[in-house]
Amino acid sequence: MSSSPESHLTAFAGFRRIASGPRAKVIAQVRKQCAGSGQVQPFVFDDSTGERLDIDLREGAPTPAVAIDEPSARGVGRPRLGVVAREVTLLPRHWEWLGRQPGGASVALRRLIDEARHVHADRDAQRAAREATYSFMTVIAGDLSGFEEAARALFAGDRTRFDAHIATWPEDVQAHLHKLATAAWSAAA
Repeated sequence: MSSSPESHLTAFAGFRRIASGPRAKVIAQVRKQCAGSGQVQPFVFDDSTGERLDIDLREGAPTPAVAIDEPSARGVGRPRLGVVAREVTLLPRHWEWLGRQPGGASVALRRLIDEARHVHADRDAQRAAREATYSFMTVIAGDLSGFEEAARALFAGDRTRFDAHIATWPEDVQAHLHKLATAAWSAAA
């Protein structure tokens, strides 16, 4: 999985945080620190997802970037809006209801999705924070004492129990877990 050029990354060498910040800055810091040292390549995590990224840190390797589509000459037909056609399976009563909506099924579905995204934004942010925290925690601390209990507490929304189970873990790992989990507790308490 790739992350956007604006994303924030955090790099760990073992349990020690060695870099954190914008993508380009972290990659440059890690390359500089690892140059000629013969160290094992550090783990680099995307802070928004908690996922470990596979980044080529060898000197001279290009910094991966997200491709940006070049604007093309305007052709005949509808403008390119980034619409992706996929199959949706609904019951006949759902299709009937969608067919009666102003603008048709696509407009009604987009409106329903936008409303649901707005209404459930806090819940979705909480879930995303828990998933990012768990992704990071699994890679960096999966073998540490209390991991399973900490994961249960995280998904139960029990910050006190979570903090108690990670209290003996390395300081940098704890700090990063607290940073990632901030939104996980906002609606939970």
